Amino acid sequence: MKLMTHIVVGYPTLEESRKLIEAMDEVGVSYIELQIPFSDPLGDEPTIMEANRIAPENGTRVEDAFKLMKEMSSKVKAKLIFMTYFNILNAYSLEKFIKDSSEAGAYGLIIPDISIEMEDKEHFIELRQKYNINPIRLLAPTSTDERIKKNAKYAKDLIYLSSRKGTTGEKSELDPELSSHINRVKKYIKTEIAVGYGISKSEHIKALSQHADIAVVGSAVVNTYNSKKREFI
Repeated sequence: MKLMTHIVVGYPTLEESRKLIEAMDEVGVSYIELQIPFSDPLGDEPTIMEANRIAPENGTRVEDAFKLMKEMSSKVKAKLIFMTYFNILNAYSLEKFIKDSSEAGAYGLIIPDISIEMEDKEHFIELRQKYNINPIRLLAPTSTDERIKKNAKYAKDLIYLSSRKGTTGEKSELDPELSSHINRVKKYIKTEIAVGYGISKSEHIKALSQHADIAVVGSAVVNTYNSKKREFI
């Protein structure tokens, strides 16, 4: 089973972000999310929220994330993905953000608060296709069959499915209905399925391997880093 991990760019420093990306790549991680810090990351739990607070306080800016993406995408085998929120793109200029992401070597973009319904106005998916950067769509257990079908039209290489309702963060147990949610998505989407939100144990990954293609481990990575007193590996 493939693994996708997550860092917040600039947490606690840009140099540590580089080291984390290199370490993750060395152990065979397939995808790494580089979260561009945002002041109000509503989809994230306290660990990630705190990292989003500290990184900008230390001087990390959007431009730093692009520089890090360009530097590391040429060094590592893992596919690097930008993750952030729409306000960042809107302030930067939507098309310029997508163009610059592509030129920096980003494999894809995960923007949780851009919905399919915004496409007619923002043309987000159209622009990602124009600049050849993967439109990684998000689904939830509450997604209707109609919404899954709509997202299936834009799913290129993978789709991201949250394992539960709510925010990210470590949980002791997976949702017992998760396998049925994954199977429902598979009825309409034939790309690889990445499952995140609460994936924090080897048992979780083992259970997921029977149904999904990619396990997404985010908060658990940051918590491990913090608990090791910034000596991740």
